[in-house]
Amino acid sequence: MKKCIVFLLSAVMAFSLMGCGNNKEPDKEQGTASSYESALDVLNTVVDAYAEDDKFPMGGGDSEHLSMEGPAAFDVSKTEELNTSLGFPEEEAANIDDAASLVHMMNANTFTGAAYHVTEGTDMEDFAQAVKENVLSRQWICGMPDTLVVLKADSEYVLTAFGADDLIETFKKHAASSLEDSKVLLETSVVEP
Repeated sequence: MKKCIVFLLSAVMAFSLMGCGNNKEPDKEQGTASSYESALDVLNTVVDAYAEDDKFPMGGGDSEHLSMEGPAAFDVSKTEELNTSLGFPEEEAANIDDAASLVHMMNANTFTGAAYHVTEGTDMEDFAQAVKENVLSRQWICGMPDTLVVLKADSEYVLTAFGADDLIETFKKHAASSLEDSKVLLETSVVEP
């Protein structure tokens, strides 16, 4: 009988200790981990919220990995291309480790959007201001975009978009409705210097 009781107590103790192990999975409710796997996942979440009427000819990606079917990943080591294609300031390159883009296939000035995974410790407000200064200082060919908007999604992603007012409003609306903890960091009209 003693052996049976010792065995049962040992089994109960072993099962209770299993629950005391080190849980390595972050607690998403406390904001310690993103809900998104990548910058591309963020843009796809926004695009998936678009109604058919809202969609335009969408493409994305960098020069080596172009997609003509929607958003695509953008190689963050291509800092000059990030700048020329997406209006991303090269001096901010150390503050991102993942990117994706979404552009209007007919005219990038009509709509150019991107999502960036920012590195830990990056001040999103400063990041947004750097993007604004870079986009507003550009020389425009084939028409100017109307509006620039910079948004955040959870605590790890920043989205940027410039283009025609109606397309920016639609993007903003769908980002707000589909992304967790979405907030507009800045919005400004794009005025020729």
